[in-house]
Amino acid sequence: MSELALYRKYRPQSFKEVLGQEHIVSALEGAISLGRIAHAYLFAGSRGTGKTSVARILARAIGTDDADLYEIDAASNRGIEDVRALREGVAAVPFESRYKVYIIDEAHMLTREAFNALLKTLEEPPRHAVFILATTEVEKLPETIISRCELHTFKRPTQRILKEAVERIAKKEGIAIEGVASELIALLAEGSFRDAQSVLQKAVGASRDKKITLAEVERITGAPKGELVNKLILAVEKKDSATGLDAIGKAVSQNIEMHALAKLLLAKMRFILLLRNAPEMEAGIREEVSQEDFAFLKQAAENKESRITSRALLEFLTAYDLINVAALPQLPLELAVMALTANTPRAD
Repeated sequence: MSELALYRKYRPQSFKEVLGQEHIVSALEGAISLGRIAHAYLFAGSRGTGKTSVARILARAIGTDDADLYEIDAASNRGIEDVRALREGVAAVPFESRYKVYIIDEAHMLTREAFNALLKTLEEPPRHAVFILATTEVEKLPETIISRCELHTFKRPTQRILKEAVERIAKKEGIAIEGVASELIALLAEGSFRDAQSVLQKAVGASRDKKITLAEVERITGAPKGELVNKLILAVEKKDSATGLDAIGKAVSQNIEMHALAKLLLAKMRFILLLRNAPEMEAGIREEVSQEDFAFLKQAAENKESRITSRALLEFLTAYDLINVAALPQLPLELAVMALTANTPRAD
């Protein structure tokens, strides 16, 4: 496999290669075809959703060559002097393109003084200048900046889209990957193409052959085996605190990352609730899990006395949020198990 990082090698190069952002691609392509180019865009969304990739594609689509494309990391160039230098450069005409495009990444990192200086340029930009601001925290931008930009909000890709992206890259690299392995990568990526590609890169690097198995992904990510997660679910189902706490103890002894354990637990419990309350979603859920896991989830969903309820899901969701701040990472999960297996009335 090429030593070039997968997230760089497979960065989309055209609008048709952009996944999961059809609403943005459609709007941008339509505006370009009509010649309606805005002078300031704001791309907002969580990390790894393709904001800078789409910004580069947009620059190329309006005819901007590399010599007239400028990328600025606002985390490192956030002061008023940096913006003043940018303003001076904006005034100069493009070298060989119709537009000079300035991509300002992590725009929320600019100082207040820098925002004020940038605002003056956004209010009266030269005809040849196009600004594309990208941010993961749009709420930190002044309203005066937001109001002068054409806002596009990037969606987090679904688990299915991430799974398909992982499998597509693996195929291009001549790698065979188990479906359950790509599903796990997609789940752990938390809505980020870049994170999914990074996990795939680790798996490829750790694999002794051109086949990636579920066990290999579990090993390199610190994710628990599916049976361990199912054991936890059954412990809650049967009000068996000893079995549940033992499962968490085994995860600790195997150096399993507690966030990964909680994430997989939440995903399976959510599927159980969806199967019980939204049967029309069954076909989609069946595609996202292994055959064995689907049978397990289906059986739990059909149990009329099940203790896998919205309350249980909320209990573990709270535990997930507490893992980072707990003195012991496993403690929030242990407390959740004890709370859910105590002799209290079942709540739906």
